[in-house]
Amino acid sequence: MTAGLSLASLFTQDWLQFIVVALLGFLTGLELRGYFASKANHYTIGTSRTYTFIAILGYVFATLDPLFHLYLAGMLFLSLLFGVFYFRKLQADQHGILQLLIGLLVYTFGPVAQHFPPWFLLLLFVAIVFVLNARPVANRIIEGIDRSELMTLTKFILLAGVVLPLLPDTLFSPYVPISPFRIWLGVVAISGISYTGYILKRYIFREQGYVLTGLVGGLYSSTATTVVLARKSREASGLQGQLVAAIIAASGMMYMRLLLLVLILKPGLLSAAGIPLLTLGLLVFAIAGILSRLGRSNHLPDNVDHGGANPLELGVALLFSVLFVAMISLTHFVISYFGQQGLALLSVIVGFTDIDPFVLSLLNGHYAGVIDMQLAGAVLIAAGANNILKGLYAVVLGERRSGIRILLVLTAMGLLSAGWGYFIFTA
Repeated sequence: MTAGLSLASLFTQDWLQFIVVALLGFLTGLELRGYFASKANHYTIGTSRTYTFIAILGYVFATLDPLFHLYLAGMLFLSLLFGVFYFRKLQADQHGILQLLIGLLVYTFGPVAQHFPPWFLLLLFVAIVFVLNARPVANRIIEGIDRSELMTLTKFILLAGVVLPLLPDTLFSPYVPISPFRIWLGVVAISGISYTGYILKRYIFREQGYVLTGLVGGLYSSTATTVVLARKSREASGLQGQLVAAIIAASGMMYMRLLLLVLILKPGLLSAAGIPLLTLGLLVFAIAGILSRLGRSNHLPDNVDHGGANPLELGVALLFSVLFVAMISLTHFVISYFGQQGLALLSVIVGFTDIDPFVLSLLNGHYAGVIDMQLAGAVLIAAGANNILKGLYAVVLGERRSGIRILLVLTAMGLLSAGWGYFIFTA
């Protein structure tokens, strides 16, 4: 065996596959045993050794018979065994089939190790452990979730997974330099990112520290989060330091959100925009962390409602698509008649509104004479102007002293962002 042998090549060795399969079977058994340890009078089958032997049995059968006849016979025997066990559980008025499902999954460890890359076997094991430990979070989501949101999510998945591939990828017209496919792809991307933040804040991180509230809220909308937390600072006596840090953290998340949009919609722009967006985001996080330490408090926030609609609501998505088309038409008009300097000025003006439609227009449009460096610079300029706008919101809507601190930090970051963007724009 040479020193340069890769992990994938090493994993083709039968002895290593056998050891890994047996070990993961044993660890799964331990995890399952811990899962049922707190359940009194609950019927269980087997120990960690049982699941180790199940994993070994699957590996041996799959090795002896490449046509899988012996393996399938073993699966049938295992299913019958678990079926008898389940019948006994039903007599005791217990209905869960979790052990049956996990037993069958462990039985697949062998052929998975033989026919898939190593990461897939590890991913399968991690998924089992994650699902077993996710029960408290899952129960909390199930108890508090609005069923109408499930229908909204279902409709959106239909439009994203079925309708999106059917849309033509040809330009509307010379005046609207984008295709229907790219329009809806942009809506799907921004709505999906916003929905992730919406779900995290509403169902998972409802009662966490204010800084975490700002981070998660910034994934949804940093502007909306700033408005809500600024208003909160008027009534949260003694917590202004944490609220200041939370609002600044939300603006840091804005840069990460923009970086994610670039990665999804225009990866070629990463060479120009990736380092500035990542650097500015981390810098803002560092400032928020310092301010959080200075104003540390053990108080947990009330459930903060960002006041926005579910970003997957079809009405919201359609309105956003209209704004998106309008913004891309305006951007095309400005570039056509006022050139590159017109785009830079438009970036500043748009920064004092909602920048998402503008950023998507830059990432999805086709603009003659505009290079990637200028697109990246326009994104950074708009983000910088938007930071100044949020600072003004904090002063007008929040506690005065806290608002001034936020304005100073966000203005400094906004000028740094806009200055960096202009430097890239004119390079």
